[in-house]
Amino acid sequence: MPIRPIRPSDFDALNRLHRQVGWPERSQAGWRWLDENPARLFSGAPSGWVVADEADAPVAMLGNFVQRFHHGPRILHGATGFSIIVPPEQKGASRGLINTFVKQQGMFARYTLNANARSAPLYPKFGMTPFPVETASVKLSWIVDKLACAKGRMLRKLFGGLSASAATRLGEQLMNRRLSRPEPLKLAADIAPLRDLSDRSEYADFWRDLVAEGHLLADRSPAMMRWRMSDPDQTVRPLLLGLRRNGRIVGVAMASMGKNNLIEPPCLDILDLAALKSAPEAIEVLAAALVANARGMGAAKVRLQVVTPELLESLGALAATARREGGWGHGHAVIDEPELASAWAPTPFDGDYAICNRPTPLSARKRRAQAQATPQGRLSKA
Repeated sequence: MPIRPIRPSDFDALNRLHRQVGWPERSQAGWRWLDENPARLFSGAPSGWVVADEADAPVAMLGNFVQRFHHGPRILHGATGFSIIVPPEQKGASRGLINTFVKQQGMFARYTLNANARSAPLYPKFGMTPFPVETASVKLSWIVDKLACAKGRMLRKLFGGLSASAATRLGEQLMNRRLSRPEPLKLAADIAPLRDLSDRSEYADFWRDLVAEGHLLADRSPAMMRWRMSDPDQTVRPLLLGLRRNGRIVGVAMASMGKNNLIEPPCLDILDLAALKSAPEAIEVLAAALVANARGMGAAKVRLQVVTPELLESLGALAATARREGGWGHGHAVIDEPELASAWAPTPFDGDYAICNRPTPLSARKRRAQAQATPQGRLSKA
């Protein structure tokens, strides 16, 4: 089966593959945005690979999300595999795709932090080992709307076995008014949304302070965050909160509203929790603020889908109130240098959650407003 890099002319075919398995499709602008990832362009790596048929049309795929990493003075690149889609008629194609991903050059790590229960058993066959080692099967969640979650469980029992095409006939379930009219955020005086991501902002100062501590970090620079925030397929802009101490930002949290599929309730996904060594309490404080505000934003629960032992400890008492989800090894990695493996403590930011989570569908009111807006006004201000 011939394997080649993804090309812009493949975007419609990639959407067809996503549609077959009920995963969120991207607009043409959304695929272009992902293809123009600054870290990928700098590294020269492809945005993924496809298995092509006799007419050179994609019939299976694996995405390649490249990120820049900082480790003291070193600049590294790592790649996370996403959207491995191999239809039944292409059985066996996953082997070539994963091999190609794992053997790519120039990446200190090739990994997935978001394997589903079906694909998870594949990765160890290609030399990818559980990562983070102690918590590769741990996901945390906090329920903030018990009734909506109960309705979601009932719908999964009734309709969970439907094919993706059949499920679309059900229509969008478990939407609520708060999604389009969220309640005002209730935050402590030292926590505030961060809207200025310029190179001379408070956030830029925080990033410089974080890099100076010498951790192995995925690039959270203002330029990269501006690119992340500009995803044209977002329906609600991700929430970025900062905790201030003595006039400086000492911790940052990032979260995004999403809805896994038609029959599940909306969820607030924590994408990142980062803090300076001088303010270890910032992780728990910011995570608690997200949990406290999630229901007012329309979420039924809050999820933290990549957890390290260090992060569990930093969450303090909040970790004790969380539900343990997952139960399978969703994190796997090949890391070339043992020193880097021990230095890396990823959050969901390091994975593919920001680019693969299904955005919360727009309400009818917002769809009308978007239709009347200019192309530059795509993002909700909620």
